[in-house]
Amino acid sequence: MFVQSRLSAWTAGIRQQITLPLRIELWNGQAFDFSCEAPRVTIRIPSPSAARYLLSPSLSNLGTAYVEGAIEVTGKAKDMIRIVNALAHSTLHSDGKLLRIVRQFTHSRKKDAEAIRYHYDVSNEFYQQFLDPRMVYSCAYFESGEEDLAAAQLKKIDHILAKIRLQRGQTLLDIGCGWGALVIRAAQTYGARCTGITLSENQYALARERVAQAGLEHLVEIRLQDYRDVRGSFDRITSVGMFEHVGVKHLAEYFGIIHRLLADDGVAMNHGITSTDPDSGETPYGGGEFIDKYVFPQGELAHLSQVLKAMQQGQLEAYDVENLRRHYAKTCAIWTDNFEARADQVKAIAGDKRFRIWHVYLAGCAYAFDQDWISLYQIVCGKAGRHPQALPWSRRYMYAENPACEAI
Repeated sequence: MFVQSRLSAWTAGIRQQITLPLRIELWNGQAFDFSCEAPRVTIRIPSPSAARYLLSPSLSNLGTAYVEGAIEVTGKAKDMIRIVNALAHSTLHSDGKLLRIVRQFTHSRKKDAEAIRYHYDVSNEFYQQFLDPRMVYSCAYFESGEEDLAAAQLKKIDHILAKIRLQRGQTLLDIGCGWGALVIRAAQTYGARCTGITLSENQYALARERVAQAGLEHLVEIRLQDYRDVRGSFDRITSVGMFEHVGVKHLAEYFGIIHRLLADDGVAMNHGITSTDPDSGETPYGGGEFIDKYVFPQGELAHLSQVLKAMQQGQLEAYDVENLRRHYAKTCAIWTDNFEARADQVKAIAGDKRFRIWHVYLAGCAYAFDQDWISLYQIVCGKAGRHPQALPWSRRYMYAENPACEAI
């Protein structure tokens, strides 16, 4: 009776603040609706002990309860995320989860490798369910906003290669190469001699297979290697969706390694997610805590200002900075739709628990980009101290037809 009375009081308080297309069903058959509108999301509390998750509805608490099966939630993921955020905002006025907590982790080669393999080595088949055919697992580039995912991902790759002014026959290092889409494209269209590195064994195996299928083994090498262990010099360096794993305290070292590997007249580009909190805090309401626990162990997001500072500390000069937050919100929304459309296949591949993790994770990312809690920046850079004649006068070169870009 005590738990039920607390839930009744909590429900009444929420109803006074907002209306939501939400229904809450209790273990005894009682139901609460929060709007005259038909519910889009139903949360079922199967026992009195599970009510505690609802009474303190942070993203971490409710996300954990959903993932572990302590509560049941039905509805589209985008509706689930929107409603849970509204509950958190309405309930947690003085709770610490409102704050964008700053946490930092200890990074080492072993821990970083374990974190990467936890996230990426689910199975290649799992990622194929929601990614584009090239399996590009990073923000797409919607030049007009009308492109489908496959076209937008190809445009993203071409946009990057144009930004770094890749020339025929140059050497290119791709840090965190995923399943090889960027290095394959660079070799095919520019004849570039490419090296792609990853810590994921699944990515390594499939990327090598795809390189062989494309007949590019003479131009592309895929390595299972930590970026800290790379040696040599490269005309161009790209890092796409990787530096989130580096750690805020290690960013200067990371950019210093890029400086060491970059030719004196070379160009590099870092593409990565950033925090919009000036102190590099996590997304509010415990979203970062949920992601660290279930999705991206050891992941850290730095504010753009800290990224640029660390880049300068690593002896690199930023040439161009582009915000692609809108593009990543759309990318994650498409991934979410694809994921839900193939729910049965995903569950068969990865199991119910992992399905629930990714179901809310992908939609949560779309929501976070939409709300400006996180962002995405592409930063083009080169070695600091170069003569200004090395820099282009304008950004036109990024959009002009490149005569070096011809399929081989």
